[in-house]
Amino acid sequence: MKSETLTFLLASIACVACAQQDDATGNTEMTVTESKAKQVEQLAAADFRQTCEDSLAEARGLFEQMEQSHDTKSVESLLVPLNDLFVKLDLGANKSSLYAVVHPDEEIRTAAEECEQGFSKLGTDISVSRPLYEALGKLDVGNEDDVTRRWKEKLLRDFRRAGVDKDEQTRARIITLQEELVELGQTFDRNIREDVRTLALDSIDELDGLPDDYVEAHQPGDDGKIRLTTDYPDYIPFARYAHKDARRKEFAIMFRDRGYPANKGVLNEILAKRFELAQLLGYDNYADYITEDKMVKSADNAQAFMEKIVTAARPRSDQDYAMLLERLRKIDPDATRVGSWQSSYVSDIVRREYFELDSKAIREYFAYDRVRDGIFDLVASLFDVTIQDWNTPVWHESVEAYELVENGEVIGRFFLDMHPRDGKFKHAAEFSIMTGVEGYHLPLSALVCNFPGGDGTEGLMGHGQVETFLHEFGHLIHDMFAGSQKWVGVSGISTEWDFVEAPSQMLEEWIWDKETLQRFAVNEEGQVIPDELVEKMNAARDFGRGIGALQQMFYASVSLNYYNRDPATFELLPMLQALQEKYSPYEFLEGTHMFANFGHLFGYSAIYYTYMWSQVIALDMFSRFEEEGIRNTNTAMSYREKVLSPGGSRDAADLVEDFLGRPYGFEAFAKRLNQDIEEPASAAAAAGN
Repeated sequence: MKSETLTFLLASIACVACAQQDDATGNTEMTVTESKAKQVEQLAAADFRQTCEDSLAEARGLFEQMEQSHDTKSVESLLVPLNDLFVKLDLGANKSSLYAVVHPDEEIRTAAEECEQGFSKLGTDISVSRPLYEALGKLDVGNEDDVTRRWKEKLLRDFRRAGVDKDEQTRARIITLQEELVELGQTFDRNIREDVRTLALDSIDELDGLPDDYVEAHQPGDDGKIRLTTDYPDYIPFARYAHKDARRKEFAIMFRDRGYPANKGVLNEILAKRFELAQLLGYDNYADYITEDKMVKSADNAQAFMEKIVTAARPRSDQDYAMLLERLRKIDPDATRVGSWQSSYVSDIVRREYFELDSKAIREYFAYDRVRDGIFDLVASLFDVTIQDWNTPVWHESVEAYELVENGEVIGRFFLDMHPRDGKFKHAAEFSIMTGVEGYHLPLSALVCNFPGGDGTEGLMGHGQVETFLHEFGHLIHDMFAGSQKWVGVSGISTEWDFVEAPSQMLEEWIWDKETLQRFAVNEEGQVIPDELVEKMNAARDFGRGIGALQQMFYASVSLNYYNRDPATFELLPMLQALQEKYSPYEFLEGTHMFANFGHLFGYSAIYYTYMWSQVIALDMFSRFEEEGIRNTNTAMSYREKVLSPGGSRDAADLVEDFLGRPYGFEAFAKRLNQDIEEPASAAAAAGN
């Protein structure tokens, strides 16, 4: 997930020092050094507020000065000062957006939310500025380079989409709505973040099936109860491994009801205000508005794409589901459906029995530190860069800081905030802090996740969590490599939003590659993950892919259908239930209100389809690596140069076409989706074949 920032008119969603590894691991020297002693910043909420106020005052002063200037406009007198202004907004909005969800001090989180509101208000005021819009319309850029001309056209488009050409009364209402939406979005996210629920178990027996390290970390308290929270490191393993079906169901209801009832009213307000905003801007609904500047171009096209995915995925989903139900009936002969709370548990059994794949055995090879070093090594070797420690203050002692170096020169910096704590963002995302801009500053980003570790334990990760780590790191390197354009609005990850996930989804493919895994997947005894285990992982990989595609379309349909009509015409829960019945293989779980913790309903609004849209493109881009070699550095550098580095300076479709030598297509995705499940020889033998 790429975090979307509030910065106006920006299209982003928002080893120099190495240690030798044991030769038996198969690793090269490209690993990170031991972390230096941490400097935890000493920051008071009052100081944060004052810094924010000073930055806002400076940015607003520049804005007002530009509005009042009547000089003949040129690139130097208009676009350059605009760039200065947007750089200030970028930093102010992004840093406050990050601190609002990660800082351990609640007062600073509150101050950061207030700061975020201030920068958003300024951004909205700029977006409806007639003087700037009219000056920009008169600006002649005919003799400028392609990127400058593109930047001007993008600015004009976004001014119009913001309502700059509306009458004064309409513009005033737009400003009010935008300010209210920022606060509502913060409330929606905060209600999810702070609603951490607890499952109390009566005895250690109720942890039957869980890995030993999980059981060891969850011992009874003084009252004899074992308490598990709805944070990911507690919930996900329990949903996958716990034998007690009733407890899994109870925990699933708890997990999927977070944010309710508080967020019901908040989401209704968000939908109503966005509908009003869209109508003021001349659109039938918010889905039509938000899709207009994406690759998909319209809400109708998004719906057609979703139906295409459903048609392609349904046969495979039916096959996957039949295998799950057949196996569930061996546990419960009376079962007629697979419950959503049972899917992860039964899927793991199928993979263990049919593919002889023990996911708990996989975990021993994925301790957090080794995973981090392995991902650093992969990126370093593919793209000819190094990663080194960065000695700088951090906001929490568990946060790590690094620099990305090329040919001895630092080209970007980033933080890793990777383990859960109270009050912190509960999912996984990359946050841009400073978009890299030529002549201003290097890119600065933060990866924010919730993985095991950081508490003195080894932090054993599931393979899916390793994949998530690499996915989010894909956003980060995109931000780093694209952060060298001269205009902030086309630098960094400023490409079309429905392409943003594609580079990260493509990078996930490396976490299934044996050579890549065996460079870092090493257990506590120093044993490298065996060939046979990697082969079983890949054999089992495609099981559940059809179900997964339909589940994604269920989420995408909720996202689109909540926004493609007047929200006064439907109720949240009945709409969700109807869409789940239409798209998902799993029935609605009574007692849950998933819409209340579906955070993308604010950040992504109507465009959750973008994950699958991006995946189609990702698999097509990966086809070139399949042909030329997954660790072919020439192919990787071509990909970096043609797809990542340009940022938003060209249309995403053109970047992909340059890399592939042809327009992207659906074939690679369809081929992957419909691959037959290959029955292992051992399973065939056991069946007497």
